[in-house]
Amino acid sequence: MDTRVKIDSAFDLGLWSARHLDSIERALERWVNAQTPFDGDHRAPAELVEAMRYAVLDGGKRLRPLLVLATREAVDGNGPDPANPDTQAESAGHEVALRAACAVELIHAYSLVHDDLPCMDNDVLRRGKPTVHVKFGEASALLAGDALQAMAFELLTPDTGMLAEQQAHLCRLLARAAGSAGMAGGQAIDLASVGAVLSESQLREMHRLKTGALLQASVMMGASFGDLTEVALVALECYGAAIGLAFQVVDDVLDVTSDSATLGKTAGKDASHDKPTYVSVLGLERSKEYAKELLKQALAALAQSGLRNTQALAGLANMVVNRVC
Repeated sequence: MDTRVKIDSAFDLGLWSARHLDSIERALERWVNAQTPFDGDHRAPAELVEAMRYAVLDGGKRLRPLLVLATREAVDGNGPDPANPDTQAESAGHEVALRAACAVELIHAYSLVHDDLPCMDNDVLRRGKPTVHVKFGEASALLAGDALQAMAFELLTPDTGMLAEQQAHLCRLLARAAGSAGMAGGQAIDLASVGAVLSESQLREMHRLKTGALLQASVMMGASFGDLTEVALVALECYGAAIGLAFQVVDDVLDVTSDSATLGKTAGKDASHDKPTYVSVLGLERSKEYAKELLKQALAALAQSGLRNTQALAGLANMVVNRVC
């Protein structure tokens, strides 16, 4: 079976990402803003918004929103012409897709704020700067995370521009990925597993929830912008699951092979807290090989999807794994 994804020679992931990252950053700047009322003339307290903006802006890979936009382009066929990467040939649905992309990033940002709290992972460095609770205090960090989570769903429910059915579908995908059967559930398992010895299957299930669920949801939220066959939907689910797990495997490898300055967060923290990781369960070299295997699975899924415009999805999968492999 041919698992290769044909990438147009004119396609440049760097240019594609730069254009979309600019769009994402401008949207986040606009929406996470004390001067932008979400409910009539009611504005959030400036101090709270300052902590929210600190958590969201000026940092992060933005992988999750990029996955939303890349999948949306793959399923609706209206992405920018790869031969003309500087053009803004985007369909009318781009603003809606951008809302979905930013909503996922807000959930991710909130999860990092809460994960870093002393009652959770107790970390002091995130994205190369002091964590939110170090900068603003624990109470403000807790409230900022709460507010970011709520804002994510507010973005998905505008008064105009989105059908009620589309709003409900996107909210359901995101809520399921963030909740007890997704990210929050995985974090609970992670906290309960400190000092424990997990099997590979137990570790895989923990990270399928903690990290993989939100990455897979990013793909499926993007997929909701197209009218897809069952084959394409299943293929995209498999792609999302593979890169979701690969991302965590690579993170575990980087935790022991990189330094804090490079990572932007505290290196070696998993080992110091006696947490089970892929490196502790499989070993370093086997973990790297497993990341490569997951990349192959992701690319095979794209090849089986029947979708033609998957260059960005393939490029993002390669980017995730090639951080270490």
